[in-house]
Amino acid sequence: MLSLVRNLALASAMGLLLVSASGCGGREVVRGSQEPSIDNAAMSTGLDKEDIQRMLHENLNHLRAAPIMNQWRTQSPQATVAIFPFANSTSEHIDSQLDAILSETESWLIDSQVVKLISRERQNAMIAEVEGGRNGVFNQASVPKYGRQLGVKYYITGKVQAADERLEDSRRVQYFLFMQVIEVETSAIVWQHKAYVTKMVR
Repeated sequence: MLSLVRNLALASAMGLLLVSASGCGGREVVRGSQEPSIDNAAMSTGLDKEDIQRMLHENLNHLRAAPIMNQWRTQSPQATVAIFPFANSTSEHIDSQLDAILSETESWLIDSQVVKLISRERQNAMIAEVEGGRNGVFNQASVPKYGRQLGVKYYITGKVQAADERLEDSRRVQYFLFMQVIEVETSAIVWQHKAYVTKMVR
C-alpha cells in the first residue's frame, strides 16, 4: 500500500512538472557547449563577450608590439605593474563588463610573464586606506598616489566612451575602449591605444 502511495505521488509530481513546462511555452534552455553559435547574435546595444574580446584583442595585440613591452621583456628585475579600474564614460550600465575587461587584461599580463602584477585585493586595501577607511571608493584623480603607495613603476588604466545616436526607430551605439600604460614617477603616458565596436537596433 505504501509503495502504491509513493508511486502515485511520484506520478503526480511528474505530471505537475510537465504541465509547468508546457505552461512556459516550451522554451528551450541551451548551453553554449551544445550550441556554440548562441554567443554570436547581439541581444542588446550593451557590451557582450564578443565585443569585449574584440576590443581587448586589438588593444592588447598593439601593446604586445609596443616599445614599453619590449622594454619590460629585457628589464631585470621585472617592472612592477598595477591595473586600476577603467572609467565608464557612457550612459550604459556596463560596470560588470568593465570588471571583465580588467580580469582579462590581468590574465593576459600574467600569462606574458614579463612584469610583476600587483594583486587586486592588495590594491583595494590600499585604495580604502588612501581614501579614508574600509569603504574608500576608487578615485581616478588619486591614481598616481595609489601607484606610489603600492611601489609600482607603471599602471594600466583606461576608459570606455560611447556615441549614442537615434533615428526614428533605430538606435546606434559606438563604443570606444581606450587603454593606457602610465609611468608613476612622471605621469607620462608611455603607451595608448583605442579600439571600438558598434551596436545597433533597427
